[in-house]
Order: sequence, then structure tokens, then C-alpha cells
Amino acid sequence: MKDTNKHKGLRNILANVLQAKGITDEKVLNAIRKIPRHLFIDSGFEQYAYQDKAFPIAANQTISHPYTVAFQSEMLELQPKDKVLEIGTGSGYQTAVLLELKAEVYTIERQHKLFKKTSLFLPKIGYKPKRFIFGDGYKGLPEEAPFDKIIVTAGAPFVPKPLLAQLKVGGRLLIPVGEETQIMTLFIRKSLKEFEKHELGDFKFVPMLEEKN
Repeated sequence: MKDTNKHKGLRNILANVLQAKGITDEKVLNAIRKIPRHLFIDSGFEQYAYQDKAFPIAANQTISHPYTVAFQSEMLELQPKDKVLEIGTGSGYQTAVLLELKAEVYTIERQHKLFKKTSLFLPKIGYKPKRFIFGDGYKGLPEEAPFDKIIVTAGAPFVPKPLLAQLKVGGRLLIPVGEETQIMTLFIRKSLKEFEKHELGDFKFVPMLEEKN
């Protein structure tokens, strides 16, 4: 598949839709305008790639709604050079948005099929995380901690303590918590022992599972 002027026009329309739904961060909207989402999904869905919909990808996973990606990206309040841990690389679309926002991204994927596919695909279209890890997101990445921001892109039944532990003081952890539907939950680390918690509404994600490959 190629990236055409038609695709670029559809991305502009999508960014306008997301803006109408409440996304205000212009840097996030510009990332949506730039990244060729149709390349991240099966070619059979190409005509729908710039609608605000989720689609199946490999290993029974999905590429999230563009609104969800934009919302999580906005809530992270990213600054250039922020050290970001992403749990659940998936198709790599969210990863690409984080990289467009000038973050230094460390991303973990537990599905080996997806890990292989996405780790080859992202560099081909110009997106290179600092590290691409095949492993269990519940454990985080202690050898690279602490992180300025941590983003979880799968539904978690609870908040993994290692992720809270690996967050810098002043850092932000964004995680969808729940079983059937999830509450998007933001933790801001105020001190070594104190976290501020904000609940940001209901979302629906595929479940976050411990590494079983």
C-alpha cells in the first residue's frame, strides 16, 4: 500500500473529527494528520482506516480507536525527550504517535507474532523506538527505570505495582483498569510513596495478559 494525497486528506478529516470530540492538543492532532494509519491495518480494512474505529490485527489483538490513541497521548502531557514506557506495542500505531511527539519510547509486546511483525514494520516507515522488547508488560522494564511517562494500551484487571514503582516522581501513568470495560485511570507520582489518582471515563480494550509465549 502507498500513502496518497487521498489518504492525507482523510487524515485531516479524522483529525477534525477527533478535535470535535474534545482532543485539543495540536501536537497530537498533527501526529494523527501525519501517520499513515492505513499501513498499520489489514489491507481489507483500508477504506475504513480513517474512521474512528478499532480493527482486528494479528494474534487476536486490535488497533485502538484513533480517539483512544489521541486521548491517551494527550493525557500523558508529553514533553520532548520524555522517557516513555509503552505496555502493549500492538500494531505500533500508538508507538508512532509517541515518537511523533518526540518521546524516547521503550515498548513491550507479549505476543510473539505481533512483536516480530511490528518490530520489522515500524523502522521501515521511519519510526524507531529506543528499545523494542518481547516480554511481560506486568513486570515493566526495571533496568531502564525510572520513566517520565508510562502508557498501558490493554485492559488491566489491576494496576501492576512494578509499573507504579518504575515511574519518576512527577511522572504520569495512564492505564485502563477493569474486566469487561475499563476505566481510564491516571496516576501522577507526587513523592516516593504518594500517588494522585484520576478516573477519566470508560473505554474498551483487549485484555492485558501475562506473557505466555
